Amino acid sequence: MGAEAAVHRTQMMGHKVSLRTMSNPFVQIVEPLDAKEPLKKFFNLSKLEDVRYARLPFSIRVLLEAAIRNCDEFLVKKQDVENILNWKVMQHKNVEVPFKPARVILQDFTGVPAVVDFAAMRDAVKKLGGDPEKINPICPADLVIDHSIQVDFNRRSDSLQKNQDLEFERNKERFEFLKWGSQAFKNMRIIPPGSGIIHQVNLEYLARVVMDQDGYYYPDSVVGTDSHTTMVDGLGVLGWGVGGIEAEAVMLGQPISMVLPEVVGYKLLGNPQPLVTSTDIVLTITKHLRQVGVVGKFVEFFGPGVAQLSIADRATIANMCPEYGATAAYFPVDDISIGYLVQTGRDKEKVLCTKKYLEAVGMLRDFKNSSQDPDFTQVVELDLHTVVPCCSGPKRPQDKVAVSDMKKDFETCLGAKQGFKGFQIAPDRHNSVIKFNFEGCDFELAHGSVVIAAITSCTNTSNPSVMLGAGLLAKKAVEAGLTVKPYIKTSLSPGSGVVTYYLRESGVMSYLSQLGFDVVGYGCMTCIGNSGPLPDSVVEAITQGDLVAVGVLSGNRNFEGRVHPNTRANYLASPPLVIAYAIAGTVRIDFEKEPLGISASGKKIFLKDIWPTRNEIQAVERQYVIPGMFKEVYQKIETVNEAWNALDAPSDKLYTWNPKSTYIKSPPFFDGLTLALQTPKTIEDAYVLLNFGDSVTTDHISPAGNIARNSPAARYLTSRGLTPREFNSYGSRRGNDAVMARGTFANIRLVNKFIDKQGPQTIHFPSGETLDVFDAAERYKQAGHPLIVLAGKEYGAGSSRDWAAKGPFLLGVKAVLAESYERIHRSNLVGMGVIPLQYLPGEDARTLGLTGRERYTIIIPENLKPQMNIQIKLDTGKTFHAIMRFDTDVELTYFHNGGILNYMIRKMAS
Repeated sequence: MGAEAAVHRTQMMGHKVSLRTMSNPFVQIVEPLDAKEPLKKFFNLSKLEDVRYARLPFSIRVLLEAAIRNCDEFLVKKQDVENILNWKVMQHKNVEVPFKPARVILQDFTGVPAVVDFAAMRDAVKKLGGDPEKINPICPADLVIDHSIQVDFNRRSDSLQKNQDLEFERNKERFEFLKWGSQAFKNMRIIPPGSGIIHQVNLEYLARVVMDQDGYYYPDSVVGTDSHTTMVDGLGVLGWGVGGIEAEAVMLGQPISMVLPEVVGYKLLGNPQPLVTSTDIVLTITKHLRQVGVVGKFVEFFGPGVAQLSIADRATIANMCPEYGATAAYFPVDDISIGYLVQTGRDKEKVLCTKKYLEAVGMLRDFKNSSQDPDFTQVVELDLHTVVPCCSGPKRPQDKVAVSDMKKDFETCLGAKQGFKGFQIAPDRHNSVIKFNFEGCDFELAHGSVVIAAITSCTNTSNPSVMLGAGLLAKKAVEAGLTVKPYIKTSLSPGSGVVTYYLRESGVMSYLSQLGFDVVGYGCMTCIGNSGPLPDSVVEAITQGDLVAVGVLSGNRNFEGRVHPNTRANYLASPPLVIAYAIAGTVRIDFEKEPLGISASGKKIFLKDIWPTRNEIQAVERQYVIPGMFKEVYQKIETVNEAWNALDAPSDKLYTWNPKSTYIKSPPFFDGLTLALQTPKTIEDAYVLLNFGDSVTTDHISPAGNIARNSPAARYLTSRGLTPREFNSYGSRRGNDAVMARGTFANIRLVNKFIDKQGPQTIHFPSGETLDVFDAAERYKQAGHPLIVLAGKEYGAGSSRDWAAKGPFLLGVKAVLAESYERIHRSNLVGMGVIPLQYLPGEDARTLGLTGRERYTIIIPENLKPQMNIQIKLDTGKTFHAIMRFDTDVELTYFHNGGILNYMIRKMAS
């Protein structure tokens, strides 16, 4: 498709086209699902009478159905349908296909800036003479507020209430703004704070599996502004994370333009061993698929082993899809999925329709029937019986460590060279011990001491087997007289109220509380860095001894600087193991040889003595995890929070910006925007702002956690009259571009090759001064110098964080030159008009001899094409080529407009 055709096509995007008013070339396969309800129809894909359909991966069938249903020769063309149907051939052709997901889901960290953008877009459309109310979600959107609560209080019975009170005190302004958004914009529902974690709420409540809308049945599908949106793939709802910018476009009716993906078939065989949890399985799969290489691909699970996994187990595996790098991790719907809908209290009539529809279109899977196995790009296998209990760390989720090797592995990491598996601690300091006093008692800390133990994250709290396993382990530990040292910050943050319900009803909640694992809130909390402060005496001891202190959490990410500034080592583990390491107080323990503690009678208590069996856990789960719980919790989810109900929100359709606000600010993205397009120009003599190695994450680029008191963002907030106690987190201030620009590249663990130590600083080359990154960027901007960033592999890995693209844009970064990109981050850069450049195969900064101290001229030709090679000239006289990673014609259209939001404003205004 040529650029001109792409522009015409994208101009048509966003118009909601009724099937009754537009001619669909596939209308002949429309029929009622039930003859008794002739007005409820579906596109019967089995009537395509095309042998290729039965060989398609089930995930690709979802893409195909969406293309057929939306085919109108404007948004979606008949050729797009043919390309998807011909997947076996076209998967290798880098062909672009459109996809219109059924719905969008957002969390508040990414949702607030989305609503800010929508409000600003309404203002911009009005300035250009258009109707501002055209800026309105067309695709249904749910926003779950789960990222704002922090673990300020723990180990007390009122922790939950106190943390929720503080959450509202800190975020009242943001919450009022979101409430305004839910009233000002149609088709947007807000799930209030205190309800649970976005992906668990999606799994247990929001997911339909089959949509029943506008007179048609069709597969549920979703994109979300959180990379772990993939969790719902475990239920058979195709979904993945997109950038906030891309999600906004989908909400406005744009289809996603994507390259037709390869699909890796992941065959599961055998049965897990009795002591193995779903967490152990997902950490094993994460390491395996990282080694296979699945970036940009779908992974689809099949084989008889899938039938051994509950939906909660599958959802745990699908949740960590971003950690193994795939776009989606799909488990097709089977009878176990249908049973889960019943178990979680879904309407029984709708469940019957769901099964009937999936059978009719050939999308109901029987994993034990190998004749149903479709074609895959490649197949890899895992025998579940080979999985052993494990953790991952100390700095990346793919670095799996068997529990039996943890002690040895950590001690090796202590002395190893600084890196993903190294802390470079001098050998004579490996056994350093620092004494400290906490609440009148003396304690000791050493390298490997656990200071944070958090049962957190939808990855695991959505799974009754591991949560009840943790509860039963706690019961046995308490009965054996075991305790957790009082200075360890323990916490339990379930992903929904259902978890608390079954923990309480089964009688294990009191034992968790006795070990310090009280419920501290319903939200992401420690998993996203909202771990709150550690005791001062603990921080002082860690600092005094330069100790590698440890956080152990049942989360999905453990990148440096994410969990807590004072825990340099962080391990992902199942909830029962979190408790085990909390009791041990250190990761330098071999559970097979060393006891957790000594009972009152003097008996050594080993982990195997208190570890519950699979049969014990399943018996409790069958008795206590029942449909009535889900119905009771979710029928009042939108009204149960009294503090939310009491919030006042303005009713105007245009938002009245408060110039005194430090949370919500009209962004400068659309300043000076005109209806006329500007021709992209060559980037002349750009300086390198930062020079990175591999695996720079969105946490490095745009941190979500605490605002350091000596940072540019802190100085700005102080200048606005705030005290450090009122700073809140970067994540909570994503509605204010002034804070977020200053917070860009502000991670204290940032490794910039220009600087010989970790920290958020760089060299301002014209002066030779070492400055905070924001201050250096401001100097460059004032002098009129464009900027670029150099990076290695996997640039932008981690959370789908739109500010990781918006922030560099505001700093004046015009392009990034990297060896490879994380999928969502590349899309976000495109959405902001920042050019993602990629070295040619076999080349990188080292082979080209780049130091980053050169000045770069990036030649932008007039006639751009997807993935074209462009020339880069250095002030040293050297010239080389790189790939301009605009992968589709649609992305080029966005670039010509200066970004996707500018494009949408121009279209709506005209």
